[in-house]
Amino acid sequence: MSFLDKLERSFGRFAIPNLSLYLIIGQVFVVLSSMAGLLSAANLVLFPRLVELGQWWRLVTFLMQPVGVGVGLLGIVSLVFGWWIFYFMGSALEGYWGAFRFNLFLLTGYLFTVSLAFLFPDWPVSYTFLAGSIFLVFTHLNPDFELIIFFIVPVKIKWLGLIAWGFYVYEFIAGVWPVRLQVGAAIATKLDAGRAAARSAAPEPRHRCRVCGKTDLTNPELDFRYCSKCADDACYCPEHIFNHEHVRNPDGTAPHG
Repeated sequence: MSFLDKLERSFGRFAIPNLSLYLIIGQVFVVLSSMAGLLSAANLVLFPRLVELGQWWRLVTFLMQPVGVGVGLLGIVSLVFGWWIFYFMGSALEGYWGAFRFNLFLLTGYLFTVSLAFLFPDWPVSYTFLAGSIFLVFTHLNPDFELIIFFIVPVKIKWLGLIAWGFYVYEFIAGVWPVRLQVGAAIATKLDAGRAAARSAAPEPRHRCRVCGKTDLTNPELDFRYCSKCADDACYCPEHIFNHEHVRNPDGTAPHG
């Protein structure tokens, strides 16, 4: 039995299911309250120096502050799209690992981020890079997943993952030290999750959609089917079983004639 298995056996009952959803609900509350003038987002940012002066709530509330909130319709659409991505990927990882290990993954990233932040107590800290670690892990586990950006442009998630890695590398090289430490915390969390996933020996999915990458493990509620007009026993989720390009034999012919 691995160390993670022992931890899960001892503390698994304390895991919070659907943790990504609760984080989004908190952010929705903050956005609506800010719009209504009930609170100031500046009071939520994590400044370690202010925590040392007694404003301990900032250790939690910085997780509830959305990043890159713009103005107007485009800003709202971007915010909602970001929430959907975070929930979708967080739920997929929770389905893959289980609630306890997903909680542990986020807790590890949180502790890395907060601990390193106190090395530069006057620098603000956001959850941007911590949330990005979820994205990086998802792209590693599902490189061929097809994401419809703003519900219009289809793109393989692995290419977006490469762009994200490029951004992280640039910030680590060109950024100031407080930002470098936040990037380092996110990368350390991602690497730790990769080792944990390897040690957990999670079962391989029986069904994986050839188009979007959903599996019977990440989406057990879906009814996966196989297309009789495709070669190689191509599997599809309900959304793509009648909406895909048929896989042909190597010689270019249809699989059944």
